[in-house]
Amino acid sequence: MHASAESSAEERLRRIDLVTDTSLAHLDVNDLLREILARVRDVLGVDMATVLLLDPDGEELIATAAVGIDDDVKQGVRMPVGHGFAGTVLTDRKACVFDRVTDDLLISRALRDRGISSMAGAPMIADGEAIGVLCVGAFTEHGFTDHDAQLVQVAADRIASVSQVGSSRAERIAATVLQHSLLPGKLPSIPGASMDARYVGGADHGIGGDWYDVFQLPSGRIGIVVGDVVGHGLSAAVVMGRLRSALRAYALDDENPARVLHKLDRKVTYFEPDAMATVCYALYDPDTARLEVSLAGHLAPVMARPGGCGELVDAPVDPPVGVEVSKRQRRTTEVEVPPESVVCFYTDGLVEGRKRPIDDGLDDLCEAVTAARAGEVCASVMNQLVTSESSGDDVTLLVLSTVSATGDRSGRPPR
Repeated sequence: MHASAESSAEERLRRIDLVTDTSLAHLDVNDLLREILARVRDVLGVDMATVLLLDPDGEELIATAAVGIDDDVKQGVRMPVGHGFAGTVLTDRKACVFDRVTDDLLISRALRDRGISSMAGAPMIADGEAIGVLCVGAFTEHGFTDHDAQLVQVAADRIASVSQVGSSRAERIAATVLQHSLLPGKLPSIPGASMDARYVGGADHGIGGDWYDVFQLPSGRIGIVVGDVVGHGLSAAVVMGRLRSALRAYALDDENPARVLHKLDRKVTYFEPDAMATVCYALYDPDTARLEVSLAGHLAPVMARPGGCGELVDAPVDPPVGVEVSKRQRRTTEVEVPPESVVCFYTDGLVEGRKRPIDDGLDDLCEAVTAARAGEVCASVMNQLVTSESSGDDVTLLVLSTVSATGDRSGRPPR
C-alpha cells in the first residue's frame, strides 16, 4: 500500500475508534446511536447508516436508529433473520460488502426508492451474542473495499458495546421506576394493628421481581401479599406488575386465599408460560384478629407471640404459580394473631446469603423478630440480617403488629 494511502487508512481507523468517546455519555440510548451513526457516516464517506437490533425472540431485525434514511425507523421496518442484506450479515456473522445491490437484498422500500447502489454491513456482537447489524450504504457507486469492511466491523463492535451498556442502563431505570410505582405508597390503617415494610433492590442483579402489596377489601379484611418472580431486570418487573394486578382482581371476587392463588396460577400458566413466582397471600380480619394464609412455593411467615421468640407459621407449602396448574387443591391455613404479637412476611433475599444457608437465615430471622411495633421490628430485622454477607438479591420485608403502644398508626410508606 502507498504510504499516503496507508496513513489515510490508519487515520480512518483511529477516527472509528473515537466514535464512542466520553462526550456522548450524557445522551440516552436512541440519541446516542444516532450521533454515533452520524460519525460513522462521516468517517466512511457514505450516505446512510442504520442499526437494526434483534427482537427479544431473535427472529426479526428491527430498524432502531438511522441517519440518511430516517423513514426506516419511523416506519418500524422489520426484516426476518436470514433474509435480505442485514439478515445475511447476521446469519454469516461476518462483515459483507455488496457493490451491486438487488431488490431482494434491500432492507426497506425507502432504500429501493432512493436508489441505493452499494452497501456494507457487519454483525454487532456483545458478550459472544449477536444483538444486531450495522449497515452503511451509498446512493452512487462506492466501491467498498476489504478495508472498508474492516472499518464497518470495528464500528459495529463499538456500537454493540455502547448499545448493550445503554440498553442495560435504560432497562435498569425503567425497571426501577416500574417496581417502585407498583409498591404501595401508603399502607392502610388497621384498627388495633400497625404495619410497616422495607424493599431493597438487589446489589448483584439490580431490580428483580420482588413485590409486596397491602389492600383493604370491601368486607373490611386486609389483603397481604409478598411475592417473588423468578428472574431480574425489566422483564421480571413487568411480570410482577401483571401478577400484582391480577391477584388484586381475583381477591375482589373470592376471599379464600387458596382459591385466589389457584386462579393466579391458571393465569400465569396460560398467559405467562415462561414465568414463575412464589407468592404468600394472606387475609387479616381486624375484628377477629385471625389470619388466613396460603403459600405458593413461598417461605412461611414468622410470628412472635407475647413474651416469645419468632417461630415459622405452621402452614403447608403448595407449588409456585407458573410451574403447572396443580391438580392438588391449594390450601389455606388459619392462624390466630393474639394481642401484642407480630407477623413477618418476607422474600428469600432476607434470609439467604452467600455464605449463609437458608436454614441458618431462618433461624436468625426468628431470633430477630420480637413483639414490638411494626416500624421497630422492620428496623431491627433489617439491621441484623441485611449485611455485607447478604445474598445481594432483592430484600422484601412486611410486618403486621398487634402490639399496643402510642405512636404513629398512619400507615407510613416505607423509606
